[in-house]
Amino acid sequence: MLNVAAAENESVFITLEDLEDLAQGAAFLGTGGGGDPYIGRLMATHAIREYGMPEIIEVDELDDDATVLPAAMLGAPTVLVEKAASGEDIDHSVKRLAQLVGRQPDALCPIEIGGINSMIPIVAAARLGLPLVNCDGMGRAFPELQMVTFHVYGVPATPAVIVDERLETVIVETNDGKRAEDLIRAAAIQMGLSVMISCYPMTGRDVKDYGVKGTLTLALGIGRAIAQGRKNGEPVESLLAYLRSTEYYNHCKVLFDGKITDLRRETTRGFSMGHCELAALDGSARRMTVLFQNENLVARVDGKTVAVVPDLICIVDRQTGQPVTVEAMKYGQRVKVIGTSAAPIMRRPESLAVFGPQAFGLEEEFIPIEKL
Repeated sequence: MLNVAAAENESVFITLEDLEDLAQGAAFLGTGGGGDPYIGRLMATHAIREYGMPEIIEVDELDDDATVLPAAMLGAPTVLVEKAASGEDIDHSVKRLAQLVGRQPDALCPIEIGGINSMIPIVAAARLGLPLVNCDGMGRAFPELQMVTFHVYGVPATPAVIVDERLETVIVETNDGKRAEDLIRAAAIQMGLSVMISCYPMTGRDVKDYGVKGTLTLALGIGRAIAQGRKNGEPVESLLAYLRSTEYYNHCKVLFDGKITDLRRETTRGFSMGHCELAALDGSARRMTVLFQNENLVARVDGKTVAVVPDLICIVDRQTGQPVTVEAMKYGQRVKVIGTSAAPIMRRPESLAVFGPQAFGLEEEFIPIEKL
């Protein structure tokens, strides 16, 4: 099990038995995106069996001058299902970034906690023998590279190293985070839209000041709540009860209970984009529309917004509580749509300027879910 540290500075470890719950919780926090957590779990299982369990450390255990490098997979979820990483590409992205910054990493961290990108850092940490920091840059998943708290507060995204399965490598250096996203996305399309990336080289002080703390532990708690709820026959109720006990996701509710009646999804501009429509199961004429760009962005019931980014919009199977990713949506699925609050740092004005509704071309102003 992943044991939360009983005392300050006591390390935390992940075992193989934790990975299923951790991946499921990360899939929920992926809000429809972040890549298939099942593939990530297989990769993490293989890495742990071959190299041993990575050490998980808390943010406060980092020295201020420590070097922390993120490890992630970038692309479209629909492609990530078919095109996983080899391991060598993960190693190469981190090692090459270390060469560029002239410092060896003291630890790795996730850039986002959602989906496969909760698992890739575990793979990297196991393979490279490095600690993994219990934090990320958003407490969820987002589709674009600059949509992280690290960028919001001035940490440069580059140099960035992207590597494909053939170990072909592209290095991007620019002073603008959005420009970095555009250049990296264009390269990723040419490289097959499923690449490994290491970017945002940080100090321990950066991670302490700007990271969303404790999210690996939170993902595990979410997965465990779903699993326990299945045993009791109430997975969604168990999930909501756990979310209400957390610091970030305590404002949560079922936004809609229905079945998918229309689904439009295409891979374009390097993203999985589209919408799904749901009809209520209570016999009423109520309908919900969810728009997504890799991740679910806005949910509207009969045209009225009930949740919008950066708050989380998560779709789960209404019987099992299993999170449903964008690529796994199917016509006729019976689901519940859950909305939760985002971490407070994600709701600040400077954060909303980077990944609020307008960043996605939405007309809505951000209103916290507890006020909608």
